[in-house]
Amino acid sequence: MERCFLVLEDGECFEGTCLAQQKHFPERAGEVVFNTSHAGYEEIATDPSYFSQIMVMTAPMMGNYGAHRECWESDKIWIQGFICLQMQESERENSWQNLLVKNNVPVMTEVDTRRLVIKLRSQGTPWGAIVKAVSKDEAVAKAKKLISEQKQMDDDWVYLCSRKQVEDIKGQNPNGPRVAVLDFGSKQNILRELVLRCSQIRIFPSRTDAKVIADWKPDSLMLTNGPGDPAQVKTAPETIRAFLGKIPVFGICMGHQVLSLALGAKTYKMKFGHRGANHPIRDELLGQIYMSSQNHGYAVDDKTLPSDVKVTHRNLNDQTVAGFYSAKLNCLGIQYHPESHPGPHEAAKLFDYFINSMHKGNKAEAKHYEL
Repeated sequence: MERCFLVLEDGECFEGTCLAQQKHFPERAGEVVFNTSHAGYEEIATDPSYFSQIMVMTAPMMGNYGAHRECWESDKIWIQGFICLQMQESERENSWQNLLVKNNVPVMTEVDTRRLVIKLRSQGTPWGAIVKAVSKDEAVAKAKKLISEQKQMDDDWVYLCSRKQVEDIKGQNPNGPRVAVLDFGSKQNILRELVLRCSQIRIFPSRTDAKVIADWKPDSLMLTNGPGDPAQVKTAPETIRAFLGKIPVFGICMGHQVLSLALGAKTYKMKFGHRGANHPIRDELLGQIYMSSQNHGYAVDDKTLPSDVKVTHRNLNDQTVAGFYSAKLNCLGIQYHPESHPGPHEAAKLFDYFINSMHKGNKAEAKHYEL
């Protein structure tokens, strides 16, 4: 009888149970990451930042509250696999597991997620594969092939997730700014926050040339979240550099990291990253300490930031850079997700800071700047 395995790149196997509905089990490979959120499985699965990743949920029960399309952060499910201890499957509620099956996402339950997460925390983020096999030896052989194939994709994961066409969205504030959005794999909630505060939004693909954006005469530039290694993102650092000091620039998560590269700083891969809805932040810009939602595997090296860029936000768990600001260049980078506030709402005030404070004195000049 075939069994279900998660096989890590070093050959270690974690056995679990496959869903009965997945008779033709989709075997997939990807980076194996964990998320400590107790809820939000639907937002996580539809967040493009999780492109090419197998998601391990630390909370024991998934699917309790069902599936609701209004919770989606994009128009598709991006994860390569979903692993949990237990999945809700009852006559009353089984919509989440059914949605994963419908979208051909391999699901493993009855996995020792505690042992798996301890492994990920001590070893770091490995590649792995979810496979069906009659033995561990067969599982390892199948996983090795899948991992090798998955690694052949373009290193610029942002480009793979970014829109390929320009998109216009009308804002709800007729007196608000015109904001250009450089799409690195944006969550829908970033766009929702902008729609509430802006008059017009134009979303550009990640490799858009600066002149194309400048021709639209935006009042400011938003850089979104996205997946992968910021150092592999093509074109965007040069595009961003053209606008620094001319119009306000606000980067979130991947946008924050690519903004740091445009400033001449460096990023590095974290051991196992930050993924969860419970990370404490010290925010010197707003003068507050609050909880945040985070999802990233890379961080900015504060020692490489220019002297006129101040680290204004720290993750209080490990003191990594959670945000920076330059008054001279009028740019703000935030490592976590101020648009995602599953409990506390303090971080959402950073959008107000962007719209109200960073745009002051810039709106008139922005229409006339030249690259």
